[in-house]
Amino acid sequence: MFKTFLNAIKVKDIRTKLIYTFLALIIVRLGTLLPAPAVSREAVEQAFSGINLGFFNNLTGGSFTKMSIFALSISPYISASIIVQLLTIAIPKLEEMQKDGEDGRKKIENLTRYMAVGLAVVESIAMAIGFGGSPDVLDGGLTFTNIVLVAASFTAGSTFLMWLGERITENGVGNGISIILMINIVSTIPADFIRLYYQFVYGKPVVKGIIATLITIAVVIFTVVFVLILQNGERKIPVQYAKKVQGRKMVGGQSSHIPLKVNTAGVIPVIFAGSLMSFPIVIGSFLGKAPGRGSFGEKFLKLMSQSEWLKIKDFDFGEFKYSIGLLIYIALIIFFAYFYTSVTFNPIEVADNMKKQGGFIPGIRPGKPTSDHLTKVLNNIIFIGAVGLIIVSVIPIFFSGAFNASVSFGGTSIIIIVGVVIETIKQVESQMLVRHYKGFLND
Repeated sequence: MFKTFLNAIKVKDIRTKLIYTFLALIIVRLGTLLPAPAVSREAVEQAFSGINLGFFNNLTGGSFTKMSIFALSISPYISASIIVQLLTIAIPKLEEMQKDGEDGRKKIENLTRYMAVGLAVVESIAMAIGFGGSPDVLDGGLTFTNIVLVAASFTAGSTFLMWLGERITENGVGNGISIILMINIVSTIPADFIRLYYQFVYGKPVVKGIIATLITIAVVIFTVVFVLILQNGERKIPVQYAKKVQGRKMVGGQSSHIPLKVNTAGVIPVIFAGSLMSFPIVIGSFLGKAPGRGSFGEKFLKLMSQSEWLKIKDFDFGEFKYSIGLLIYIALIIFFAYFYTSVTFNPIEVADNMKKQGGFIPGIRPGKPTSDHLTKVLNNIIFIGAVGLIIVSVIPIFFSGAFNASVSFGGTSIIIIVGVVIETIKQVESQMLVRHYKGFLND
């Protein structure tokens, strides 16, 4: 990775793109420090005290709990992208549009942008009204002017980040939206390590401090390596193409394969499951409710809170009952892994395309037997990938519950970081390869 970076900065075009990306990310981080108008930051911090928003706050790089102009970050765009992707399966017109080359792709992108802005407006108004009900959060109280100011600033901030992400994609390196998401997550990690240091190392006996440090490093390395294996793992389905006559030539007969990734759905199942679990907590924070032992609503919020799962204090298993929420979380990850893969990969369509092109899987007849074989293999792979996602997601939850090691980033964050880094490095390498061939042709 470092060798690729050093070689890249030697190339003027790529160096310019890297500098552009770096400056854009500085703007992203500066925006998280700009407070939204009419919002009292002190009152917001007090309202969020004791509430662990976890991954939801990571997506915004801490902007949500600060109520800065980037409080929504790019979450509306991510939600809109997923919604549009799902709609292309349900609505035939959108599916045709998606297959209509470059023009169709641009129309889909425009639809995603409009939907992202619409979601940002709705979420901004809901946040303004929700927080306006908390005491002293809005200067001057819940007035029409304050609602408009807060909603407009949050919507403008989210729209600006969406625009900036597209500029990074065009003029910088990598996918701009993914890189903004990654830098937001990375920005919260140092504070987590500092918190762990003061909790398990500072002021503790030397031996205990060393053991705690080694365990932390080992867990991080294991998780990163496991994610790399999970992201790169794939099952190759061999495909053979029959020979056929075109004119006076015999063509075909090549061997190829269909790469089916072990983690076919990527990080989407974990994001969906985490968002569904944290959504009630966010709504509860709007209404001034926090996880607790009081009313049924507070107990329900405690059930949804990841910080309450697997919690064991002084060998008291009374709080362990709230770990039922973890079982719901695991079930949601498995469900969304199968659901999202079924939406994005159609074995029947793949089998039909293979049949039209004269391709077949050795030992499997073309048509329905091929689609059935692909479905069977895919189902097995999806389950393995879902189990891998569950392991990565549960590791930080286990240490949080067993050792009270409270951190905001987890397995989901590491999956996103590793995935974005790998894709960005591949893009840089491809640009260097293209430049090499251009130079060779020019010579």
